[in-house]
Amino acid sequence: PFFCCAETLESASFLLFYSDSDKEKVDLLEWICVFYMKSRRMKHEGVLHTALSCDDILCNILIRLPPKSITKFVIVSKRWLHLICSSSFRHSYLSRWRVGFNLLGFFVCNSLYLGRPKGGARRPRSEPALPLLSSSREGDDLKFSGVLKKLGYFIDSSDGLLLCGRHPKTYFVWNPITKQQYKLPHPRVHFEELCMAFIVEDSPDDEICYRVVRAKCESRFEEVYVVTIETFLSKISTWCYSKLRCSSTISLSPWTSGTVIGGVIHWYAAQGNIAIYDPYHHEKHIALVKLPGPFDFDEQVLGESSDGCLQYGWSCKAGLQIWVLEKGFDGYSSLFSTNEQSSLSWSLRYKLNFKIMWRKNPTLATKCVTRKETEILAFSPQDSKSVFIRSGSSIYLYHIGSGRMEVIQYQGRGSSILSDFSKVVPYFKRAWPQSTLCCGGNSST
Repeated sequence: PFFCCAETLESASFLLFYSDSDKEKVDLLEWICVFYMKSRRMKHEGVLHTALSCDDILCNILIRLPPKSITKFVIVSKRWLHLICSSSFRHSYLSRWRVGFNLLGFFVCNSLYLGRPKGGARRPRSEPALPLLSSSREGDDLKFSGVLKKLGYFIDSSDGLLLCGRHPKTYFVWNPITKQQYKLPHPRVHFEELCMAFIVEDSPDDEICYRVVRAKCESRFEEVYVVTIETFLSKISTWCYSKLRCSSTISLSPWTSGTVIGGVIHWYAAQGNIAIYDPYHHEKHIALVKLPGPFDFDEQVLGESSDGCLQYGWSCKAGLQIWVLEKGFDGYSSLFSTNEQSSLSWSLRYKLNFKIMWRKNPTLATKCVTRKETEILAFSPQDSKSVFIRSGSSIYLYHIGSGRMEVIQYQGRGSSILSDFSKVVPYFKRAWPQSTLCCGGNSST
C-alpha cells in the first residue's frame, strides 16, 4: 500500500532486496513511510513516486547505505548510474563513509632517468620508460593497452589519475576511466632541479579538476628562505608563478613527489625535515617539521593515518618504525601562521622486527628471501595498519595488528627493473562506481 506506481515499487524493492542488514532496511522503510505519510497529508496521488523521482530525495536515501551496498544500485537505471557516479554525490558520500581503494599494480621509477642531466645515463631501449607491475585485470588492460609508452615517466598519481612526463617541460595527466590524456602547456619557468605534487580536487560538477605543483629545489649549501613554485590549475589551464616564505632555511629534496593529505602537500627536505605547504591557505608560507629519530634512510615513506594525521615510516636492516605527527587544537593550521618553529610532536605507533615478522610467517620465509633486503614500500590507503614491504623481487602486504603477511602477485617478477636505483610505487584507484557516460571534459591527445 506504500507505493503509488510500478516504477516506485521496483526501485524501492530493489533497494530493500539488496540491503545487507536489518538496520539498512529499517532506515529505508522509515524514509518510505515518511514520504507516504506526507503524501496522504497533502492528498496528492503519486507523491511518493514524485519524491523518489527527485534527485535530492533519492540522494538522501542512497547516502544512508554502506559502500558494499551502494555499488549494486548503478544497474537500476541510467539516472541512478549518473547520480551515483557524479562527483557531487561522491563528495557527499565520502564525507559520510570511508570508501576503500583497489590496487592496480606497481609503477617502477628509476631515479637515474627521471632527472637525467646532460650527459647522464640513458635508458636502454629494452627497458620500458613507464614499467607497471600489474596485480589486477584492470592493471593488465592498462599495461598492454600501449598508452604507457606515450606518457613518458611516472611522476605521481592522485585518486586514480596519473601524472607522467619528461622533465622539465612535457607533462601529461591520464584518466583511466575515459582513457584520455591531457597534455599540459609547457611551464613558464625552468627549474634545474625540482620536486612535484599532484592533487585531484573536488568539483561541484562532473568535470575532473586538478592542480600540478612544481617546486624549485635549491642547493642545500645555500641559505634560502624562499621556495619558488609554479602551479598548473586545470580550471584555467595555465601555470601560476609564486614564492613561498619559510621561517628557516629550506632545501627540498629533488626528483621526489609530495604526499598529499587533505589537500596539504608534504615534501622531503634537507636536514631531516618535512616541508608542509597548504595551497588553499591564504598565507604563502611553507613550514618545516623535523622528522623523528634517524632520517638518513632511503627506505622512508609518508602517508595518512586512520585518524587523518601525517604518518611517517622508515626501515633498516633490523625492522621498521611508524610515527604519527599529532595534530594540535587547530590541526596543522598553526604551521602556516607563525614564524616560530613548530611545536607539534611525533609519537611512535608501531615498531616491527623483521626477524619476528618472518618467524610468524614461516611459509613465506623461503630461501630466496634475504631478510637484509626487506624494506618498506608504502602504506595502504585503506588501512594505516597495513604496509607494503619488498624483499628482493617479492612484494608483500603486512598487517601490523595480526602479524599476517600476504604475497602480492604481479606480472614482471624477477625483472631487472627492480634495481637499487628504482622506487616501487603502488598505484591505486578509488573503489567507486564509475562510467564513461558520466565523465565530462575535453581531451587533448
